[in-house]
Amino acid sequence: MIHRHAAATLASLAKGYPILAITGPRQSGKTTLARSAFPDKPYVSLEDPDTRSFATEDPRGFLARLGTGAILDEVQRCPALFSYLQTRVDTAPRMAEFVLTGSQQFGLLAHITQTLAGRVGLVQLLPFSIGELSAIPNTIPSLDGCLWQGMYPPIHDRQLAPEHWFANYVMTYVERDVRQLIEIKNLSLFQRFLKMCAARCGQLLNMSSLANDCGVTHKTIGAWLSVLEAGYLVFLLQPHHQNFGKRLVKTPKLYFHDTGLAAYLLGIRDADHLSIHPSRGALFENLVISDLMKQRFNQGLPSNLYFWRNNTGEEVDVLVEQGDRLLPIEIKSSQTFHTDFLTGLTKWARYAGDTTLPGKLVYGGEDSMERQGSAVHSWRHLNTLGLQAGQGFTVDGCPFNPPGQ
Repeated sequence: MIHRHAAATLASLAKGYPILAITGPRQSGKTTLARSAFPDKPYVSLEDPDTRSFATEDPRGFLARLGTGAILDEVQRCPALFSYLQTRVDTAPRMAEFVLTGSQQFGLLAHITQTLAGRVGLVQLLPFSIGELSAIPNTIPSLDGCLWQGMYPPIHDRQLAPEHWFANYVMTYVERDVRQLIEIKNLSLFQRFLKMCAARCGQLLNMSSLANDCGVTHKTIGAWLSVLEAGYLVFLLQPHHQNFGKRLVKTPKLYFHDTGLAAYLLGIRDADHLSIHPSRGALFENLVISDLMKQRFNQGLPSNLYFWRNNTGEEVDVLVEQGDRLLPIEIKSSQTFHTDFLTGLTKWARYAGDTTLPGKLVYGGEDSMERQGSAVHSWRHLNTLGLQAGQGFTVDGCPFNPPGQ
């Protein structure tokens, strides 16, 4: 089994919270992480109809059978349990008594904030990070292969063909998760919407354009995007609010949590095709930004990532908030470093002045170096960017803040 960096965070949270929650997309390894971290706890899946019926009809009796706690998988399927879990842990609190997993943000997180606030240590688990896969030799042979395969655990653990696995994943997601959240009368239209989102990966979100291309209303696009976000398929990178005397773009950018899924939706069927595809640069940018987000989530922290762009088109791909200062990161997919890659960082430094930290560049090559006062990082070395988690204690030498602090 490939070691998950979030395991150390989960172990630390287990010392201070009676309930732990692991959320993330389907097939990201939530159940595997929970069972490996707590091998002595009984495992109960609420996807099973009989188990879910018992928990819904008699939640008190269901929990009474779990004397020392348990791992409750896909717990958002049984909303009735949450109030009884609150009573249970408030009456006789024991740390890490229950471990909850769920794959819908709006389901699991909504119930946590409404019923279990202050009682839950939360970890958002996304597919593998580059650092996690790099610990196993030859797991990531090439950049194009990495972009095409994506990071979902089954593709790497079971060595499945990405095109077959993603076809089933999309079909299962549409048939199950989407219909649980909203009513969709035309599934083929929603699948077209998925492909249109993939085609706009890394671009400013234009909901009117999406609505026109899909033949639906602006309101429908908003609802469908919320569903994709709830299922951890896409995320919106927000623009940073500081304008430094320039008019800012205020529209977020659209990204996928996994480049393999985006590549599949774009019709890319192998790494060679991806190497010449016009969306390769956008997919590489997506890979880097999603990996930076994984580093935050694996520490139990929310995202602190933004982008910056003014009305003249000057842009910084990623701004990382670190206290009262900003770390700019430029992203270039080329395998060869060129000094003009640093132009954007130089302009940003003039605008930002004392508020900026020294810039960093991530590119598609294999060697890391320093050029013109900026650190240049290979995409393989994203875990060496030195991003700080803020003030807090450490977990296995890594900075860590418990959620809520």
